[in-house]
Amino acid sequence: MRIAILSRNANLYSTRRLKEAGEARGHEVDIIDTLHCYMDITSNNPTVRYKGEALPQYDAIIPRIGASITFYGTAVVRQFEMMNTFSINESVAISRSRDKLRSLQLLSRKGIGLPRTGFAHQPDNVRDLIKNVGGAPVVIKLLEGTQGIGVVLGETQKAAESIIEAFMGLNANILVQEFIKEAGGADIRCLVVGGKVIAAMKRQAAEGEFRSNLHRGGTAEIVRLSAAERKTAVDAAKAMGLNMCGVDILRSNNGPVVMEVNSSPGLEGIETATGKDVASMVFQFLEKTTRTSTRTKGKG
Repeated sequence: MRIAILSRNANLYSTRRLKEAGEARGHEVDIIDTLHCYMDITSNNPTVRYKGEALPQYDAIIPRIGASITFYGTAVVRQFEMMNTFSINESVAISRSRDKLRSLQLLSRKGIGLPRTGFAHQPDNVRDLIKNVGGAPVVIKLLEGTQGIGVVLGETQKAAESIIEAFMGLNANILVQEFIKEAGGADIRCLVVGGKVIAAMKRQAAEGEFRSNLHRGGTAEIVRLSAAERKTAVDAAKAMGLNMCGVDILRSNNGPVVMEVNSSPGLEGIETATGKDVASMVFQFLEKTTRTSTRTKGKG
């Protein structure tokens, strides 16, 4: 197959591993810088152009769309979709997962476990907002934050009120969530591909830190999932419509709760922690899916 990885940096671990794994399985794999793509929208023959030439017809694409380029990145993915190229994650699913509020609302609608969460812009009663999610301590998040940036722990009622008022002064949209103390500063990253959890790791926050992101000094190790955790991860991916994603789960006294669903999960941490060849598993899914798609088209 001929496959394109949409990535801004060919040297990133995840991009490099995907290219290596694809080529090792006999595929032709190109890395395309998403922001350097441009499109002819009005043509009856939709194309994506790159460096002065029309890109070839790909069998599939793997979008590695960073949060900062979601708008343009999903437009490029849509153009490939118009060309009948299979995308491991559809453009609408990427957009859906990037909107933190929308994703939580969709997960809630499907009955998937979540921390008690409030959403606000200019609340008239900050105390009631905090009370409604169970009281301090609470986690306060900027709606547009990534990799733990814009996430603050309000340890006391007074501190939580001050943080919320500061964010309000910046005219920001915020999420206020209950603090799952029993998680002990740890979360579980489940990597879901094709409706199955193919790898999982436990991420532990650094001492004195409540955010478990590896970018913030957290450590990772392999973890055994319960049946409920596995089901929660699969159900969350399905609710978002994502074939490939990272689902971040906390172990609470009320069972697993989902913190986030990431449509472009990094591979370095989870491959290192689990020893699994996750990149090859991604291509196994693509091979199976595109073969099924080709057979279906042939019957039509």
